[in-house]
Amino acid sequence: MPYTTEEGGRLNNFAREPKVYQAEPPTKTEQRTYVFLGIAALVLVSGLMYVAVSVSSVS
Repeated sequence: MPYTTEEGGRLNNFAREPKVYQAEPPTKTEQRTYVFLGIAALVLVSGLMYVAVSVSSVS
């Protein structure tokens, strides 16, 4: 751990900084996967909303 000593002998502990890298754009396969997951999430949420409305007493 990187410690520094301040006035009066106090130690100060600094967090280690993460390695910096440049993000890469998603590949065609990853894009296709994201679309599939988005559609699946939309179907799931729509289904949950349908069930919630159908079992509620508010019509």
